[in-house]
Order: sequence, then structure tokens, then C-alpha cells
Amino acid sequence: MTHLRFTVHCTGQLRLIRLLAVLCLGLVVLCHIAPAQAANRIKEIASIEGVRSNQLSGFGLVVGLDGTGDQTTQMPYTTQGLYNYLRQLGLTLPIAELTQLQMKNVAAVLVTAELPAFARPGQLLDINVSSIGNAKSLKGGTLIASPLKGADGEVYAMAQGNLIVAGAGAAAGGSKVTVNHLSVGRIPDGAQVERAVPTALLEGNSISLSLNSSDFQMARSVAKALNARFGNGVAQALDGRTVQVQAPVNPNDRISFIAELEELPIESSLAAAKVIINSRTGSIVLNQAVSLGACAIAHGNLSISISSTPIISQPNALSSGQTVVAQKTDIDIKQEPGKLIQIPAAAQLSEVVRALNSLGATPQDLLAILQAIKSAGALNAELEVI
Repeated sequence: MTHLRFTVHCTGQLRLIRLLAVLCLGLVVLCHIAPAQAANRIKEIASIEGVRSNQLSGFGLVVGLDGTGDQTTQMPYTTQGLYNYLRQLGLTLPIAELTQLQMKNVAAVLVTAELPAFARPGQLLDINVSSIGNAKSLKGGTLIASPLKGADGEVYAMAQGNLIVAGAGAAAGGSKVTVNHLSVGRIPDGAQVERAVPTALLEGNSISLSLNSSDFQMARSVAKALNARFGNGVAQALDGRTVQVQAPVNPNDRISFIAELEELPIESSLAAAKVIINSRTGSIVLNQAVSLGACAIAHGNLSISISSTPIISQPNALSSGQTVVAQKTDIDIKQEPGKLIQIPAAAQLSEVVRALNSLGATPQDLLAILQAIKSAGALNAELEVI
């Protein structure tokens, strides 16, 4: 009986020892796991130098408006544009007569588009149409054939089509209601490419990678990854933004080489901490690397109210006096007391947002608060005002 008890006791100890060994092994494995770095493909952090889009623009006329076009007597370029277009159609109406006409269904516009890299004749492009006159609305209008030119003055596309205007408006009795902008429209697939832009992608025995941001460490990492994959000496970093890569001369082999090159993963640390501030709209954007140190903030609001009341002094009957109108102005200044708020240190973006929301300040107030926190050294980020 004593022997049986001893066996059970030993079995329980063995199980306990095995369990502790497994737990210790798990802790050792967890301790040796290094924090993973963000992996990006080369195509996400760099682009091929010379492979780029081009901006196109041109002058055009929108016709068929429901009385909401330009007042041609006040907009000479609208009349001149219509005169030039009618001459191309064989109509030789004197421009003096056109100037006297009230053509409220025509509007002068600027047409813009982006010509992507490797675009070929016949490809369709989306275009934006913006009024440059005093047209009230472009809704329901049709853009007539308009050439789109590049920076070199050459025509690369022709635009034409019916406008899509995302808005509405109404006016009567001196009152006016407008939803969104009625003087800007868009035409999907409204332009057709007429000429291709040559690229230097297949010229020479090398290509150049242009990093999205200047970073010497990133340029070194890209060159190191390319040399490890394609062989030593294939890539070399020229500066903090450019990496030169030896590439095959055969066009098919070069395209395959670039396709494989762009898919290579690059181990990179988190992006530089940055806060983007739009001073015109009050918009504030923070990236995930922004951190906040402990600080105390006091922020109060100051409001000034100015009211003006007319005072009329009426003369007595049968007197030769005149009625006098004066203004009584009242100025009221209110300043709310500033409350001192302690902001704890925040290392993650969600904590930073929660700390800023606790202030209860408007976006315009946050512009000044963030600049003051940065000056105090509690904001670990770069401020960029656009």
C-alpha cells in the first residue's frame, strides 16, 4: 500500500515538471521573437525614372446650356472662341454681330486631363471641364471638340462629350440656393489620345529607380536587396533618392526584369513621423509614427460680438427739419476661462487622437495647439503646413 502511494506521488511530480518545462520553452521562444519590420515592395517606395504621366490642357466651349451660360457682351473670349469655331465650319458671321448677341447657352471653359505613361492613340481619358467666365451653371451642357495640348504646345488628345455636373441650384426673387459647384464638370472617357509620348525606358543598358522620398538608408537597402537577388554590382545607390540598376537590353527581357524587380520586398522601419496641416481648410492629418510626450495645455476661447442698430430722428410736424439716421454700435467681448488640461504621454496614433480629442478644441484651434506643443518639445513629429 505504501508503494502505491509513492508511485502516484512521483507521477504527479513528473507531470508538473513537464508542464513547467513547456511553459519555460514558450517564454524563451517569445523572448527571442524580434519585432517585425514593415515590408514594402520596391514598386511601393520607388518608381522607374522617366516613366511618368503628362498634364494636358486646352480651351473649349460648352453649348446647349439652359440660359446659364456666359454673358457674351462681358466675356470677349467666349465670343472670339465661338467665332473661330464657326469659321472652321464655314460660317463667316461678322464678329461684331456675334458680340451684340445675347447667347446665354454658351460658356467658355478650360479642359484638363492627365496623359498616363505608355498611352497609345485611340485610348480614352477622363477630362475635367471648368468655367472661366461668368456662367452660372454647366449642367446639361455639351463640350464641343477641343484640342488638348502638352507643355511643348503639341496636340496629344481631342476632347468632346456631355458633361456630368454633381450639383443643383435654384434662384428666384433675389434668393439663390446652390448645392456643390455648378461651374465644374467631368466627362468620363471624354478625350481620345491622338499622339503617344515616347519614353526612354528601353534605351541604354541601365534604368534608374527614383525613391518617393530622399533617404540614404532606404537607397542602400534597395541596392543591397537588388544585388542579393540579381548578383553583386547590378545596383548601386547614386544618392539618397536614386538607385542605378543594370538591366537587359532586349525589350522583352527588360520588361520581365522590371516586373520581377518591382516585386522584391524591402524591410523598412516605420515612416517618418509627420503632421500635415492645411491652414486654409483646417484639416489635420497624422501618420502612425506620431507620438506625444506628457504636457499640460491651457486653451480658452475669445469671442467678439459687434451689433449695429439704426436710430432714426424724426423732426416735428410743420418744421423745416430733416430726418436723421444714426447708428448705435454695441461691442461685446467674452473670454472663456482657460482650463489647464494634463495630456499623458501617447506612443500610438489612437492614443494621440484620444488625447487631442480630450481638449475639445476645433480643428482651427488645434493648428495653434499643435504648433505650441511642437515648440515645447512634446510632439515627436515634423509639422508641414500646406
